Amino acid sequence: MSSSVTTTPPAKRRVQAGTTEAPWVRWTLLGIAFAFLLLFLVLPLAAVFVEAFSKGIDAYLASLRDPDAWSAIKLTLITAVIAVPLNLVFGVAAAWAIAKYEFKGKAFLTTLVDLPFSVSPVVAGLMYVLVFGANGWFGPWLQEHDIKIIFAVPGIVLATVFVTFPFIARELIPLMQAQGNDEEQAAIVLGATGWQTFWHVTLPNIKWGLLYGVILCNARAMGEFGAVSVVSGHIRGQTNTIPLHVEILYNEYQSAAAFAAASLLALLALVTLVIKSVAEWQSEREQQAARDLPPERPTPH
Repeated sequence: MSSSVTTTPPAKRRVQAGTTEAPWVRWTLLGIAFAFLLLFLVLPLAAVFVEAFSKGIDAYLASLRDPDAWSAIKLTLITAVIAVPLNLVFGVAAAWAIAKYEFKGKAFLTTLVDLPFSVSPVVAGLMYVLVFGANGWFGPWLQEHDIKIIFAVPGIVLATVFVTFPFIARELIPLMQAQGNDEEQAAIVLGATGWQTFWHVTLPNIKWGLLYGVILCNARAMGEFGAVSVVSGHIRGQTNTIPLHVEILYNEYQSAAAFAAASLLALLALVTLVIKSVAEWQSEREQQAARDLPPERPTPH
């Protein structure tokens, strides 16, 4: 009686493992990716915190307690608190209209959503100066009514809203398109109102994508430099956000204080990454749970 041992060819094993490349190719690609991340992400991020604490924890805290630094922190938070909810409303409305309906001008609306990605933030800030500045289209009327937009908080908020409004919409549009509108139509047929349909059907399906878009929008709003730099006027204690405050300190050779303020933005980036990972993990978990549910059996009559 003879026994035979079945061996799987290396090529077939690679196909079963999900790749047709040799192991050394996979490890080489992983090594390049990790080296790139270490060189261009991890080391610069670590350098920010090392430089921020180079003069000790007391100097670090003193830099953050400085009146100008505290004013920049407050203005950054105020800007984000205003810009993110506005973009949340716009993003959901735009994504719902683009993904769920067919209408004339749909392609044009999609192009407008992508516009801030193709326009330099500096150009965006300049556009607001040309419209609302002293010599702009509405400048004389604003001066007559003592309304300040450029070189004031409203201009900073407007510029931030412009550069950040695609993030939420762009996260939701492909998600809503993939889900279709069958569930919403079924809810409406059963008598649900538009708000009930959104709250009980649409929102649960997009909640993790919505959270991810809000996180990205908030991170960009708090870290925006180019557009805000044009419209702010760089007035210390009044119109400087954290990125502008970092630039001023660094130009004045106060490197420790500059990196202390920059560490707040770096910390925000790390928190954003953690929340993003948690949101993606939770979304994948729910999708896997939905796939594992047994199919519903028809009820016998």
